Amino acid sequence: MKTDLSRRHFVHRAAKSFLGVSALASLPGFSRAAGAGASDLKQAATAKRVIYLYMDGGMSHLDTFDPKEDAEVMGPTQRLRTEVDGLTLSDNLPRLAKRADKLALVRSMTSTQGAHKQGNYFMHTSYEIRSSIRHPAMGAWLLKFNGRGNPSLPGNVMIGSNSSHPGAGFFEAGLSPLVIRDPEGGLLNSTMAKGMTEDRFNFHRALSEKLDAPFVERYDQRNVRAYTDMYADAIKLMRSEDLAAFDLSGEPAALKERYGKDPFGQGCLLARRLLEHGVSFVEVALGGWDTHNSNFVNVPEKAAALDAAFSTLLDDLEQRGLLDDTLVVLATEFGRTPEINTNEGRDHHPQAFTCVLAGGGIQGGAVHGQTDERGAKILGNPVKVQDFNATIAYALGLPLDHVLYSPSMRPFTVAEKGKPLVELFG
Repeated sequence: MKTDLSRRHFVHRAAKSFLGVSALASLPGFSRAAGAGASDLKQAATAKRVIYLYMDGGMSHLDTFDPKEDAEVMGPTQRLRTEVDGLTLSDNLPRLAKRADKLALVRSMTSTQGAHKQGNYFMHTSYEIRSSIRHPAMGAWLLKFNGRGNPSLPGNVMIGSNSSHPGAGFFEAGLSPLVIRDPEGGLLNSTMAKGMTEDRFNFHRALSEKLDAPFVERYDQRNVRAYTDMYADAIKLMRSEDLAAFDLSGEPAALKERYGKDPFGQGCLLARRLLEHGVSFVEVALGGWDTHNSNFVNVPEKAAALDAAFSTLLDDLEQRGLLDDTLVVLATEFGRTPEINTNEGRDHHPQAFTCVLAGGGIQGGAVHGQTDERGAKILGNPVKVQDFNATIAYALGLPLDHVLYSPSMRPFTVAEKGKPLVELFG
């Protein structure tokens, strides 16, 4: 967007994207989610907030977090010793290898979804795609139960481009993530445009409210009210000192360099800043892991960005005293085949893959589950997507058995009956 766009335009955009408001939200009966928990069991939280690193496209577990000895399987990728005895990563992740004592590797992930859109949605929601409903992602669940940490900022932020992200699902629009495409661009259109005065801005806002009033009065429903509430929130954000959380310009150049001068690295730096200002859930996406072709060219490039940003993020959070109560999650929709195809690539492999947890009460230097010598099959302790998401919810202290209802009055829980991996907690 150009900087000469009006402040009023920012408010309008913020109310639609930051708040996720759509035309559907104004329809009668669009959302009637209400709590009806059976026993409302809620464990003590070990984490207050989440940074969720999503590897979009299906990250190869073999070339990252679960390397094997078989040269036929591994191609040019080598195993690398870590700071933890007996734990190896691939040589594409040398910095993380030095921080393996902070990582819990879940090497026995398995999914029922072998296509990108479906797998992405499943990983984010614990539910399969249905044409009749859209399910909430974890950030929306967290805000639904715990509310926002800073009333001036959105509690849920998505950095990067992930078109398959389900957002708030059937929850109210205000729980949707604010989408930041360019982490170095700040929050666009959030300052007064040239020639716009405060009086003129307030006049246009009052006129807009007057025109909307008959509709709001006629359709006095939660998602209609949420639309006007979101305009108010957007204006509050514009006038808040916390708007500086979106500005990376004050960060030291050396720290920016360590994170990586790429969108993912700067996105991780922005995520840390947002957490410091009270944002509860920040997702940072790194795409390009769909390596059907040239796997051994593309994975090292992507892994280098991941290695720099993830390792620096862990150090940065620890130095600032945030790692102990911040859960850092690395997830992807599925893994990649041991077989190397004719295009020097690897194909989709939902049967076995790896996700990673760190901080937030997680015991580092741990490995849960195991795959066979080719990385094709799980040998023990299989972990379903629902179990992994239940582990995230468990760390946040969310009630795993609390039932919320969709507009069609169907019951849903945060992780679809998943069982948390309690043994990963220190």
